[in-house]
Amino acid sequence: MLCAGALLPTSLIAGELTQYQANYDILRKGKNHGEAVRELKKMGDDTYELTYHSNIEWMIFSDSREETSKFTFKDGKVTPHHYNMIRTGTGPDKDYKIDFDTTNKVVTSSASEYPLKCEWTDEFQDAISYQVQVREGLKKGETSFSFPLIDKKGNRRDYNFEVVEKEMISLPIGNVEAIKVKRLYDNDKRQAIAWFAPEMDYMLVRMWKGEKGMEQFEVQMNSFTVTAPTAIAPATAQQPQEAN
Repeated sequence: MLCAGALLPTSLIAGELTQYQANYDILRKGKNHGEAVRELKKMGDDTYELTYHSNIEWMIFSDSREETSKFTFKDGKVTPHHYNMIRTGTGPDKDYKIDFDTTNKVVTSSASEYPLKCEWTDEFQDAISYQVQVREGLKKGETSFSFPLIDKKGNRRDYNFEVVEKEMISLPIGNVEAIKVKRLYDNDKRQAIAWFAPEMDYMLVRMWKGEKGMEQFEVQMNSFTVTAPTAIAPATAQQPQEAN
């Protein structure tokens, strides 16, 4: 199997994010129960769209969700502007939008008629844009991260992370050296760990979540494609490749 790190170049143009599509297996106790797709596209000058779509089937439980984040990326900083989440399956369905108005410094939600009563900060991230900012921080050698997120009701939740170690992990795409990042919770009941691969432009290649020491699910990358339009990637640039 080819070394995954040799297949994915760093950002094709300095100051821009690598555009890609990554596919993942969703596992529970080693068995595949679903799939996920993460995709990053450049929409215009400094503007990007990140989507994450997953489908899970486990016994009588089902969960399908799609998250979309539209943000700007400038000078290494991710600034979210619009977030949308749609979820269907077992239990209550969800469908809501959150907008970050950086000009008027207010946050609005489709679940509220008025702007949310939350104190504005330029450090806000949405539920998936923070993952892009973690990657940028890892590129700079940072070892701890903290991001304030706002939910649809205006409640602030601080997401805190720390780098644990580097380790070699085995994935469907091959053996990958990755940086292990752990989310810090207020208690020990919940656990979340993510692995980012430096040789793959710090792509998220694995994620594990658990509660009270028991695994809830694991996500492993099984393939990826670099998707750089001709206008952004000249003919002389490395061409997109897929891992087999």
